[in-house]
Amino acid sequence: MLASKDAVANIAVKDLPIGRKFYEQTLGLKVIATEGQEVVTFKSGNTSLYVYRSQYAGNNQATAVTWSVGNQIEEIVSALKAKGVRFEHYDLPGTTHKGDLHVMGDRKVAWFKDPNGNILCLVNA
Repeated sequence: MLASKDAVANIAVKDLPIGRKFYEQTLGLKVIATEGQEVVTFKSGNTSLYVYRSQYAGNNQATAVTWSVGNQIEEIVSALKAKGVRFEHYDLPGTTHKGDLHVMGDRKVAWFKDPNGNILCLVNA
């Protein structure tokens, strides 16, 4: 039923202007629509990302969005660090660290948070 339909990620933020600035300026996503002071829709690849205002923002303790960035992962991590993004470091079984990357065989993963504490991820898959 839904296998051929696009999915949209939803990210809750307490302060929409701060959230918009992070996703637009820091991550470089393009705004494609706004709904007043409640929602900003961004284009990310062939998908969309809804960033919306919510009093419950920042409660998620798990990854909210993952970007598959291929072999550009190290370059993207460096560029985001230069913009002030701090990367998370987790102790995971079977994982080694190479700077801010978690390495599991051929897979490289980097986690970081937005200003509201939403966990975002980059993966080389």
